[in-house]
Amino acid sequence: MTPSILDVVRLGKSFEVKSRKSLWAKPTRVQVLHEISFRLYEGETLSIVGESGCGKTTLGRCIVRGMPASSGEVNYHAEGGETIDYLKLKGDSAKKYRKDIQMIFQDPYSSLSPRMSVYDIIAEPLIANFKLKKSEIEDKVTEIAGKTGLNVSYLQRYPHAFSGGQRQRIAIARALIMQPRMIVCDEAVSALDVSIQAQIINLLKDLQEQYRITYIFISHDLSIVQNISDRVAVMHLGRIVELASAESMFAQPKHPYTEALMSAVPQPDPERKKDRIILEGEVPNPANPPSGCHFHPRCAYRTDKCAREAPELREVGDGHYAACHYAEELNLRGVRHEEARQA
Repeated sequence: MTPSILDVVRLGKSFEVKSRKSLWAKPTRVQVLHEISFRLYEGETLSIVGESGCGKTTLGRCIVRGMPASSGEVNYHAEGGETIDYLKLKGDSAKKYRKDIQMIFQDPYSSLSPRMSVYDIIAEPLIANFKLKKSEIEDKVTEIAGKTGLNVSYLQRYPHAFSGGQRQRIAIARALIMQPRMIVCDEAVSALDVSIQAQIINLLKDLQEQYRITYIFISHDLSIVQNISDRVAVMHLGRIVELASAESMFAQPKHPYTEALMSAVPQPDPERKKDRIILEGEVPNPANPPSGCHFHPRCAYRTDKCAREAPELREVGDGHYAACHYAEELNLRGVRHEEARQA
């Protein structure tokens, strides 16, 4: 069995929100991540999907310590066999393991400093973490630029001289220069046009095969998710409501929310009638979530039990987990692989 590289255990995150009505009112604490737990296996791509505001990016940033988590553990299995709680590392220990977990941000225009050349952007992590000679840094930057499809003769240029796709290649090179074991890709292709998206996705796949990198791929585009993922986790209002292999998830989802998301996947046949599921109502307010199952006000299959009892994420098939009282009973519609691949 493939060993795990990361175990996320009951990870939680909350924010304090000040009242707009009164300066003297006490801040309200809003829980945006609710005890998220999952296991990430070495060399796989786990995609995190869901509507805007569901907590995908917050989850990714908490994992890489881009923002502090409020509770829980992120247990990292280092190459030497040691297991450490990545969130509790400090000082030299944090520096030792931080290079193993990197992140690619959503916006390639704002994630690169306009005052630094491409060479300096890619070289900066090496300079900050290792004591290397100038010639060694030059060799490593040149090598990684070539592997990510960047023209080496352009390394002294600045980010404004590059297109969105080229800037994302720079961001990938910056993450890859540290030779990480794991990369969190936060909407890494959403700001790019379709043809460039395909190039970046193929680049990520090639790098994964070459270096055996593990990805957490955060996205809202299910047609891309199906083609890059080994497993998929669906988030709703700060919770994972379904987790399964990509094949199982897209063939037959077990949660009504997942079915609604998949109904929005574009279809390549213009003559085929699109049976889109339009969710009724509005996205619940995280500060005042509904009782029971938080999805029940918008669910077409809801019963009184859904409003009273919150379902637990449980195994409903071989490696297929869902947080729905009726997961075994519902016959939900998925997406054929051919449709998603051609979309």
